[in-house]
Amino acid sequence: MELLTTLRDLQATLDYLATIQRELSNLPPDLAALDAKVKSIEKQVAEKTKALATAQAQIQVKSKELVLAQKEEERARAAVKSTSQKVQYTAAIRELDEKERLKAAVSKPLKALETTVQTLEQALATLGGDLSAARAQFDELHAIFLDEHANQVEGRKQLQAKQAVLEAKLSSSEVARFHRLANARQGKAVAAVENGACSGCNVRLRGPVLFQMKENKTLIACESCGRTLFLP
Repeated sequence: MELLTTLRDLQATLDYLATIQRELSNLPPDLAALDAKVKSIEKQVAEKTKALATAQAQIQVKSKELVLAQKEEERARAAVKSTSQKVQYTAAIRELDEKERLKAAVSKPLKALETTVQTLEQALATLGGDLSAARAQFDELHAIFLDEHANQVEGRKQLQAKQAVLEAKLSSSEVARFHRLANARQGKAVAAVENGACSGCNVRLRGPVLFQMKENKTLIACESCGRTLFLP
C-alpha cells in the first residue's frame, strides 16, 4: 500500500532527523554555558516585560482615579471658599480634608508604580544589552560548532527536504494526524508488529486485526496507542 510506504518512510526520516538533532544539540561545555545564559536572560526579560505591562496597566487605572480625586478635591475647596456660615464652613473643611486624604491615598501608590516602571525599564535596557552580547557570542561559537559538524548539518538539510517531499504526498489531515501521534507517542507514529503485538506499546493485537493487516487493504491503527501498524 503506497500510503503505508509513505508513512513508514516519513517515520524513518524523522527518526534520522531526531538522531542528528540530538548530536547537534550536544553542545560543548562553553557553548552550553552560553546557551544557558541566553535562556536565563530571555526568561528574565519575559518576566520583567510582563511585570512592566502590569504596572503600566495599573498606572492607567490609578491615573484615572487621581483625576477624579483631584476634581473632588477642587470641588470641596471651592465649597470652602464660597461658604460664609460657621457651621457650613466647618462641614466643608471636613469634607475637604477627606477629599485630600482620598487624593493622597491614590497619589502615593501611583508614584510607587511610576518608580516601579522606571526601574523595570532600566532593568530591561540593561538586560537587552546583556542579551545582545550573549547572543552574539553564542552565535559566533555556534557557527564554529556547526562548521565542525558540517556532515550532520548537511544531512539534516537533506532529511528536511525529504520530509517535505514525503509530506507533499499526503493530505493535510494525514500529515496532521501523523504529527499529532508522533508528538503524543515519543516521536513514533508508525510501529511494526512483532510477535503479534504492537512494538510501540507492546499490547497484543486481536486475531481479526492481524488478519486485516495480512490482507493489506487498509491502514490499521493500534487499538491501544493509535500508532499506524505495519508487518515487517
